[in-house]
Amino acid sequence: MKEIVFLNKNVERWNSLEQAVKSKKQSDPDFLADSFIKLTDDLAFAQTYYSGSETERYLNFLTSTFHKEIYKIKSENAGRFLLFWKYDFPLELVKLRKYMLYAFIIFIFSFSLGVISANSDINFVRIILGDEYVNMTIENIKNGDAMAVYKGEGQMLMFLGIAKNNLAVMTKMFLFGLLTSLFTGLMIVYNGIMVGAFQYFFYRYNVLLISASTIWLHGTIEMFTLIVSGAAGIMLGNSLTFPGTYTRKQSLINAAKKGVKILIGLVPFIIFAAFIESFITRHTEWSYLIKFSIIGASLFIIVYYFFIYPYKINEKLNTDIEFKEKINLLLT
Repeated sequence: MKEIVFLNKNVERWNSLEQAVKSKKQSDPDFLADSFIKLTDDLAFAQTYYSGSETERYLNFLTSTFHKEIYKIKSENAGRFLLFWKYDFPLELVKLRKYMLYAFIIFIFSFSLGVISANSDINFVRIILGDEYVNMTIENIKNGDAMAVYKGEGQMLMFLGIAKNNLAVMTKMFLFGLLTSLFTGLMIVYNGIMVGAFQYFFYRYNVLLISASTIWLHGTIEMFTLIVSGAAGIMLGNSLTFPGTYTRKQSLINAAKKGVKILIGLVPFIIFAAFIESFITRHTEWSYLIKFSIIGASLFIIVYYFFIYPYKINEKLNTDIEFKEKINLLLT
């Protein structure tokens, strides 16, 4: 292709890109990355066929300008903050899928064990939940308000306490992996047994529907974050036990970096679950339609954001070279 033809074909696009970046009308990271990739292709073509020409020098200038803008955007916390939840965290979830399956199986098995144990010996519930809680709940059931426990404390104080506690549990679940994945697994087992025994307790007193429609308002997201943080802990523990081709130290460092990203990504969901428990769960008078709609919406968020969306991003990453280059540019 002659240089003049190459110029006529692309000059209008180059001029619009130059004006956009100069006027600061475009600061969207996706736009900048996409434009930068196309410009590098144009520059490579010019360097090959028009080396030393004004066209090459102009494209080199324009490409450098976009490169600077990209790194300026990347240095801004707000932009990087959004990119983390748009690309970083979902891609880490893809790598965690195997461990999430392990954690989920352990939780379901433990939940079943809790139900079976409570069915075999009702005193098992007292061992797991404590006499004080069991006696209080029995009294609430007799008074016609099985879920009264969620109404006792001030909403904001309750929210702060629950969020703090759940963040601590999530962190412990992950850090216990440093003692091998067995310890994280045992934490999942304990929580699974507790939830199973807890639900059977309400079943025994014929208030299962009331309890399930109330508890799982916040429990849907809360239990799922527990499973995901448990999966991160198992991954951390396995990095020590099965380092593969890495040294144990390097394997641990790699897993720790991935795990920290997972924990950071879970924080908004844990806070959201605490908000629901503090401000919404207490409304036991709400209809089952409203309650199960909220539970359904929570399930939709989990399925889409933690499974469908990461799968789509990962598939596009593996099939679209330009998209892969853009993501690598934005996240490095």
